[in-house]
Amino acid sequence: MTDSISKTLQILFSKVAFIFLLFNFSEVHSQELIKTLSSPDGKLSVNVMVKNGTASYSVSYKGKVYLEPSPLGLKTNVGDFSWGLELKDKVNQKTIDETYELPNIKQSKVHYVANESVFSFVKDNRSAIDVIFRVSNNDVAFKYKVYPQKSALAAVVQAEASGFLFPAGTTSFLSAQSKAMVGWERTMPSYEIPYVVDAAVGENGKGEGYTFPCLFKLNNGGWILVSETGVDSQYCASRLIGHEKGLYTIGFPMQGENNGNGSSTPGIRLPGETPWRTITVGETLEPIVTTTVPFDLVKPRYEASQNYKYTKGSWSWIIGMDKSTVYEEQLRYIDFSAAMGYETVLVDALWDTQVGRDKIAELAKYGATKGVGLYLWYNSNGYWNDAPQSPRGIMDKTIARRKEMAWMKSIGIKGIKVDFFGGDKQETMKLYEDILYDANDYGIMVIFHGTTLPRGWERMYPNYASSEAVLASENLYFGQRSCDLEAFSATLHTFIRNTVGSMDFGGSALNKFYNENNTPNKGSKRMTSDVYALATAVLFQSGVQHFALAPNNLTDAPKWAIDFMKEVPTTWDEVRFIDGYPGKYAVIARRHGTKWYVAGINAQKETLKIKVKLPMIAAGAELKQYLDDAQLNGKVISSKLKKNQEMELVIPCNGAILILN
Repeated sequence: MTDSISKTLQILFSKVAFIFLLFNFSEVHSQELIKTLSSPDGKLSVNVMVKNGTASYSVSYKGKVYLEPSPLGLKTNVGDFSWGLELKDKVNQKTIDETYELPNIKQSKVHYVANESVFSFVKDNRSAIDVIFRVSNNDVAFKYKVYPQKSALAAVVQAEASGFLFPAGTTSFLSAQSKAMVGWERTMPSYEIPYVVDAAVGENGKGEGYTFPCLFKLNNGGWILVSETGVDSQYCASRLIGHEKGLYTIGFPMQGENNGNGSSTPGIRLPGETPWRTITVGETLEPIVTTTVPFDLVKPRYEASQNYKYTKGSWSWIIGMDKSTVYEEQLRYIDFSAAMGYETVLVDALWDTQVGRDKIAELAKYGATKGVGLYLWYNSNGYWNDAPQSPRGIMDKTIARRKEMAWMKSIGIKGIKVDFFGGDKQETMKLYEDILYDANDYGIMVIFHGTTLPRGWERMYPNYASSEAVLASENLYFGQRSCDLEAFSATLHTFIRNTVGSMDFGGSALNKFYNENNTPNKGSKRMTSDVYALATAVLFQSGVQHFALAPNNLTDAPKWAIDFMKEVPTTWDEVRFIDGYPGKYAVIARRHGTKWYVAGINAQKETLKIKVKLPMIAAGAELKQYLDDAQLNGKVISSKLKKNQEMELVIPCNGAILILN
């Protein structure tokens, strides 16, 4: 089936089916209740319903409706499984009880307990699809299994009916999906559209839906985060398409992505499964901040070739841009990383022409004497956008890629940063997987930029380090507007983007101005405080961090700030939500070993004054506090936690607080 025919069918299905869904999934009382699946603690429940051959589900938490009856089903080229379905009497059920350890996510040791039910549907007296639901204490997940149809052992999934119908009065915190082949050198979509906060449901972004994850606030005060996980070379990545009356449905990639190359609809073997759709719910943001569901539902795709290290490092490009990618400057940054106790330096774009391969080998050798390894930047580009930065034409080709990685291994390169993907098609997911798999053969870790959201990749791919998929620190260099909104954006990333996967933001700058001389004569001005820079090193989670620090900070930044940035971990054992509201302020706590780090930032014009409980820290414990005054001047004080484990936090606009025990 050609892409044009597939696209036509998808559009036709969308126009007809979604009109049907809008009018048939908004009334709870018209549905026939079939089965209920509850969480281990009994507070979260899913009702699966069928009426006139059409399946739906709803979600309730503590007796309150979080999702109204929402559509289930999918349409393939070997059968339409969105209608005419009959549920088998037998529902296979089991309890999932697993433990695993993962050093590079928000919680190092995870105990995952969930109840699973497999709802099997037939159509025309033939096995059609299973809908597999898992419900843990604050998470719902579902996926489909499609069965062979007559002699068909392969299928194209043309559309998913899967939807999420929110109660009236729900508001949203969403990042719109960009149109394909737009933006700088036609490199979008790259998950870098600013969020619109506290918006009414019923819109569709810029016309192309929204990128995962998607956050919603219910009129009863509850919160829902919708995303997906387990996406690899066997499927495409998806987005949410907005409709009237609070319905959002799964949308596949736009046909124009990646310069129109590749299919916008995924192909699967039969029997075959789709990725998991995930729904995290809570009365507060705590379950969303702490959820591990993106990783709970997946398994490693291959064994690690070595014990990979999660490190922090420096990079010249964020302050010096392309002109800084020269030999002498990279030497200076290697020395800077060594002085900070960091183990890596990221050598960004154009190193192949402005440094040269022989000199890169010299840098790697010199860095090794200092205990500092190199990450090298690469352009992913083959035929899908116009990004000119080199090296290019390597990572998209298996033979060239593996030859390059063999060279990297021979000179001791630790990792790569691959940029400018610009698409979510199945073929693009395969490229991500191929790069990761090949890199593992050579002991190389991988960071992705200009990229899609990671979907469980920390557990699936053991040498995966991090992804951008956010309006990251480079935009602070490019424009004052981003600097003005820096704290506002950070309060969103804490509760949305960074809750589902590692986020390579590349921030925590201590320069007052984004230029190599740290002077006001050029470049944008940082509006946030030095304490804020330290706080985001805790707020933003990524196992590998390259901070936006510069060698001059050793002498022009406060000693207490440099000392903290030398010591701050990049891996964490636990996370706690303390307080916050997306777009206003954020306070969370992370634990590394036995030490807790409490970080708070404020984006509101008014000084934030709140009382918080810190039950994870013993009463009477000695605390070190990093504080801002009204003029954003930072200082460090010592104190003790009260017997009631309560503290008052005072955070000025664009300021922060840090508390260490």
